Amino acid sequence: MLEQALKKYFGYPSFRESQKEIIQSLLMKKDTLGILPTGNGKSLCYQLTGYLQEGLVVIVAPLISLMEDQVSSLLEFGEKRAVALNSTLKDFEKGYILQRLEQFKFLFLSPEMLSQPHVLQRLKQQKIALFVVDEAHCVSQWGIDFRPEYRNLGVIKAELNHPVTLALTATANAQVEADIKRFLIGEETIVFRQSANRSNIALLVEKTTDKEAVLEETLKKIAGATIIYCATRKQVERLYDRLKGTYSVGYYHGGLDYQQRSLLQKQFHDQELQILIATNAFGMGINKSDIRYVIHYDLPDSMENYIQEIGRAGRDQEQSYSLLLYQPGDEQIH
Repeated sequence: MLEQALKKYFGYPSFRESQKEIIQSLLMKKDTLGILPTGNGKSLCYQLTGYLQEGLVVIVAPLISLMEDQVSSLLEFGEKRAVALNSTLKDFEKGYILQRLEQFKFLFLSPEMLSQPHVLQRLKQQKIALFVVDEAHCVSQWGIDFRPEYRNLGVIKAELNHPVTLALTATANAQVEADIKRFLIGEETIVFRQSANRSNIALLVEKTTDKEAVLEETLKKIAGATIIYCATRKQVERLYDRLKGTYSVGYYHGGLDYQQRSLLQKQFHDQELQILIATNAFGMGINKSDIRYVIHYDLPDSMENYIQEIGRAGRDQEQSYSLLLYQPGDEQIH
């Protein structure tokens, strides 16, 4: 029984919504698309399926931070056969991994790395239990994180002799879903879609003419890990300068180098920072379950981004809060 396997490998007594059905579909060798809210256990779908089958689980992910988060999570569970093949490794380290693929169960890599001929050649020699495309909305120009390299994954899948494929995303409107089917997994794909509504996250909007004052009053009343999203790097740094003497706070945006971003992510994860002020460069794949508050200082640029960003709160299923600060004219930001 799948429940027994779940208990054996992860210690959980029961599945969350759609997890069991997705795993059953994959075990029946059906290509599957899971559109599940952030924090609803998408990764367990391929991890447990991988344990129940012989061979390598290949997971394509768009960001190094996402890969490293997933590898760290598996290592914490005691799974030592997980590795990320990415650009932070030296050439001899990449060669070491590729020569020993048979020793691994979970291999994480980017579409760019997967497209390299020598990597593809080694994978062709492996028994692939499952081919996973995480953040699958990246394949669609209608999606919020379009990556042209994702368009090549359908060709790569064919070169790998069409392994059973699982595409995962938290956000996919009808057009994005159609593109995922068209470019990745075919029209016959089994689709499991859940509502984006997360019952443990309260959605609040505060209309004001002084967002800074409302933010400062709010921060006085709350405790717990908090993300404050801003639309621009300039706004991120301005708020950081305002709050840094009062709170344990850091800031994060795409202008920081990889080492700086990694350190901030680790400090926030390890509760060395209570508050992280960030652009939407921060978030995809963040493996922190106890974020209590997501505050939007500025209006997000799309409903998809808003859904993704508030979904980072309350991944432990505990009561959490999303607060949008709205000032008339905020639409002009974008």
